[in-house]
Amino acid sequence: MALVSAVVCGGAFASDHVPDWVKTASQQELPHYPETTTAVVLLGETTYTVAPDGKAVEHVRRVVKILRPQGRGEAVPGIWYDKDSKVLSMHVWAIGPDGHEFVVKDNEISDIGLSGGEELYNDDRAKVMANPPGRDPGGVVAYEYEKRMRPYLSETTWRFQDDIPILKENFTLVLPDGYTQTTTWAHHRPDAGIDMEHQRWRWEMEHVAPVHSGDRVPLAPVASALEGRMTVHYAAVGTAATQEGTWQGIGEWYDALAHDRLVATPDITAKSAELTQGKTDFYDKVEAIGEYAQQQIRYVAVEMGVGGYQPHAAADVFRGKYGDCKDKATLLSAMLSTVGVHSALVMVDSERGVIDPDAPSIVGNHVIAAIEIPKGYESVKLRSVVLAQTGKRYLIFDPTSEKTAFGQLEHQLQGSYGLLIEGKNSQVIELPILDPGLNTVRRSAKFQLQADGSLKGDVTEKRFGDLSVARRYVFTQEDAKEQQTYMNRTVARDFSSVTLSDVKVENAQALNKDLTTTYSLDAAHFAKVVGPLLMVRPRVLGSYSLDVDTKRRLVPIDLQETMRGTDEFDIALPDGYVVDELPDPVKLDVGFASYESSTELRGKSLHYSRTYTMRNVTLPAERYPALQKLAGAIDADEASNVVLKKAQ
Repeated sequence: MALVSAVVCGGAFASDHVPDWVKTASQQELPHYPETTTAVVLLGETTYTVAPDGKAVEHVRRVVKILRPQGRGEAVPGIWYDKDSKVLSMHVWAIGPDGHEFVVKDNEISDIGLSGGEELYNDDRAKVMANPPGRDPGGVVAYEYEKRMRPYLSETTWRFQDDIPILKENFTLVLPDGYTQTTTWAHHRPDAGIDMEHQRWRWEMEHVAPVHSGDRVPLAPVASALEGRMTVHYAAVGTAATQEGTWQGIGEWYDALAHDRLVATPDITAKSAELTQGKTDFYDKVEAIGEYAQQQIRYVAVEMGVGGYQPHAAADVFRGKYGDCKDKATLLSAMLSTVGVHSALVMVDSERGVIDPDAPSIVGNHVIAAIEIPKGYESVKLRSVVLAQTGKRYLIFDPTSEKTAFGQLEHQLQGSYGLLIEGKNSQVIELPILDPGLNTVRRSAKFQLQADGSLKGDVTEKRFGDLSVARRYVFTQEDAKEQQTYMNRTVARDFSSVTLSDVKVENAQALNKDLTTTYSLDAAHFAKVVGPLLMVRPRVLGSYSLDVDTKRRLVPIDLQETMRGTDEFDIALPDGYVVDELPDPVKLDVGFASYESSTELRGKSLHYSRTYTMRNVTLPAERYPALQKLAGAIDADEASNVVLKKAQ
């Protein structure tokens, strides 16, 4: 304990002047940074000290220099805590651009609660200095804090990369006698660090680049899927939360945390029997229960301490008819068990790429369900299926995703990794990427073009899968005014002046059916009159344009979702006009995607058809030229015109 006391109780927090370590950091010469760099971390320093009873103290120092006005937000000192942790001390200092030194008083630091939105209650709080002095270009803001931790697992994660550059950063681990440690690394090569002896280890970084180099990067993965991190797993014989830094160990820990919460009560059994009455097919039974957990249990979070990980009892979720992601998955599992179907929880992250299969840790923020499929059972409705190392097949389903059809998986999770919680058989699994034909938009329309360039017609649009989600929300949860506004804005993207009428929507609630929208439109000035010619765009509405730029690509590409889009438009020509020139057909296949279109004259009408297919959700950076080529072909086709002329 002497070593712990020396680290925790040293004289680090004299707060009546700007400490020397802040001044030293602020005097460093900066390398040349791009003009888009708004701020830089001059020093990031963390010491993590574990006591013999497994509790820990985290000591952090951070110094940030603001380079441009947009960087002010990078210099807001703050530290989160909850009922199982305690901020022992926090101090803030600043050095203005003119060299003036500031010492922030304790009563100027706010203590705020962080509940809100769909969270009924959580006990997360933060100590924050929202507007520190000296927070102007050329100024430096520094803070230091100590926080007592009660780790739920014997691990801690050091996140050493940010969206701004870091000049110097280090992490020191201090363990009691008898403890050992291992590390796992995500998005960075492993580093053994420095053994400082006497149960102390240190890792150091210099000139850490920001994940996006300060620029907006189109189709980039989320920052947390790129930022380097190291997770330290520590253990001693007999300690409670040891999981040895493996996915299996984490799964066993979570299984113990959740196991007693999965028990079904007589009420749950009765409801499950009611939902599955008369159903003998496996899919029909699990769909009925899955849709109940998805549609009838409101998403509301109540989280305190370990409750951020541990689900509430299935009985409580069923009785209250609300819960968060892990609660909904827990109730689903309990209900399925009463009809003879086994299922498991799956820890994932709501953003693709955050969980690294080679870096076990509890970084995920979401829980979904894996429903075991009986051996030999087959159905075309089983779309989101994974095969575990045990040979068992599971249907992956997220009961929190209210507008995702049962049997499918929302695109944000496809291609991600998750931890299947199955006790000693817990393992990391890769979530499936669904066929493009399960996420579709199909537009068809017949139009009449007038000699003055105006266009009238009737449109039918069928959407299925994730491409229908936004519209399903609007037409099930918004009023008529908002629905009309939504449709007007959607169609207005393709016209300078347009009026919609007779808008009708079918199957908004039926997630396993096409969401069908029909409407009539009247667009003025659609075709451009140029003397005796009419320039008309055969791609009347809808766009598959891709967000790309011309810069050198350094990070992977996130294509968002697999999909297939088809358009079939017929445009009747105005009397007295004939076709003078048609666009060339397009046919391009780059492996991960394809695009083809054609425009032809059929009698007295133009017929435009196209099909766009995206087969992947992610690509390595070196495939960016192929994506640029695809984007260019799509943009050129969408902007192409048919030239009409008056008949002689």
